[in-house]
Amino acid sequence: MPQSVPQTMPLDRRLWVPIVLVGLVGQLAWTVENMYLNVFIFETITDNPTVIATVVAASAITAGLTTILMGPWSDRLGRRRPFISGGYVLWGLTTAAFGLITVGGPLGLSVGAAIIAVIALDCIMTFFGSTANDAAYQAWVTDVTTPADRGRVDGVVQTLPLISMLIVFVALDPLTQDGRWMAFFGTVGAVVLVVGLLSRFLIRDVAVPVERKESYAASVLHQLRASAVRERPLLYLALFTWALWGISTQVFMPFLLIYLDHFLRLEAYALVLGGALIIAAVLTILGGRVIDRVGKAPVLLPAMGLYVASLVVFSFTRETVPVLLAGALVLTGMLLTAATLAAITRDQTPVDRAGSVQGVRMLLTIMVPMVVGPFIGAAVIASNNETYTDLGVTRIVPTPAIFLAAAVVLLLAVVPALRLRSRITS
Repeated sequence: MPQSVPQTMPLDRRLWVPIVLVGLVGQLAWTVENMYLNVFIFETITDNPTVIATVVAASAITAGLTTILMGPWSDRLGRRRPFISGGYVLWGLTTAAFGLITVGGPLGLSVGAAIIAVIALDCIMTFFGSTANDAAYQAWVTDVTTPADRGRVDGVVQTLPLISMLIVFVALDPLTQDGRWMAFFGTVGAVVLVVGLLSRFLIRDVAVPVERKESYAASVLHQLRASAVRERPLLYLALFTWALWGISTQVFMPFLLIYLDHFLRLEAYALVLGGALIIAAVLTILGGRVIDRVGKAPVLLPAMGLYVASLVVFSFTRETVPVLLAGALVLTGMLLTAATLAAITRDQTPVDRAGSVQGVRMLLTIMVPMVVGPFIGAAVIASNNETYTDLGVTRIVPTPAIFLAAAVVLLLAVVPALRLRSRITS
């Protein structure tokens, strides 16, 4: 049976530009969806943490199912570019549409109707985003890289969410502070749309179409079968470790901005977080080079240890400078762990099923964490009595306990990480 054998490209400017530009703008949209959409709901619709957790979970389920379906399709066609370009255009349009959802306003929505509208639009937007970014872009990065350079590439790719957050905080956060949500969503949507058009000229497909005797449905289900786990045990061990990492991250990440603003009461929280993002981005990019030189397996446990320790330290910090420094360590440990696991996953991916693997990756490392993690965080938040009053309305506030809960979850990942390291180095 013919297999797709990608013709890898030199890691030069022609490859770095689309990797960074397309990846970064995709992360701009995910920053809006993963963080600012939660703030939008909290500030304009409801402060119920369960609603935020429900929105996150619905989006995660949509993302997982979409990638499972669209990744194998791109494998069979041997083309990622149409999925990336077309997906980004539609992703931008649906992102801009969030600005139309308000309680009352031109559509006259009630609170309940606004909640339903946000959930529905978020799922539609996630379908286009996951098709373009999670299924096609991530598979394309696997196509064009090699084990020798994936530490550097994933070190950069994993920092793109941080850089996107920094861009949003510096350039667009003032719009949210002024309540100009339509302009906020519209600006991000327009940028995503434009890059979708540009990606048609920047992305060059290198995969060969896969001719399979199995049906499309069988291709979709292939990576979910027990036989696939037996064939590639290290792949699934890496994904399982990554899943626990993801759950720990999602315990606190959906509530992070609310915590900085309403618990720590940092007036310049965007600047503080921006400083932490810059430090973490630099350290993670440098760490990617270390991953390639030292090896992926030796870096994994130290990165996880940094992440656990920094979460504990961050939970006890209150003043501006300590929050900035501890936050930088949290983000660095978080992303170095992810970069290492991502590089290991790419190394263990069959060359003719890069798109299919994105589906199981999304299922285990995105969908499950985004379903489980936010509800753990919401339960921790609901169990405390920390509140504040805004215009006569009492609102619940996240507390430092969410970071300690995240550290406990991450400790569970040590066992599979140890097994993964021993299997790779043996």
